Amino acid sequence: MTHPVLALRAALLVRLKADAPLVALLGGPHIHDAPPRGAEPPYLTFGEATARAWPGAPGGLRHTLTLVAWSRQSGDAEALAVLERCELALADPPAALDGHRLVLLATAGLDLPRPSGQGPRRAVLRLTALTEAVP
Repeated sequence: MTHPVLALRAALLVRLKADAPLVALLGGPHIHDAPPRGAEPPYLTFGEATARAWPGAPGGLRHTLTLVAWSRQSGDAEALAVLERCELALADPPAALDGHRLVLLATAGLDLPRPSGQGPRRAVLRLTALTEAVP
């Protein structure tokens, strides 16, 4: 059985890559586990993730995970447009995860960290999910 964090990310990846408007914003299916070496933004990466026991649900986990939109534009507009499209694409969450069931997927917040120098800008979408093991 796939670890629940990986199963959740894989299901989200399939849903996001299937969203034509998101792929158009990114200039292709540029969604990665980590920033790809030498790639020019815009692209989307998975950021930090946690999984903690979900009390009252044997085998259940409460996940927090992030999606990071990277942009070369000087403002936040491009990165925010990418994350807005992600929210729309995930409004109808994936039905199945490998070995797990997705009970809930919700937006938990948004962060717009200021760049420290001349690198790409980023915006971070925080998500919360609840999963249960499928017997």
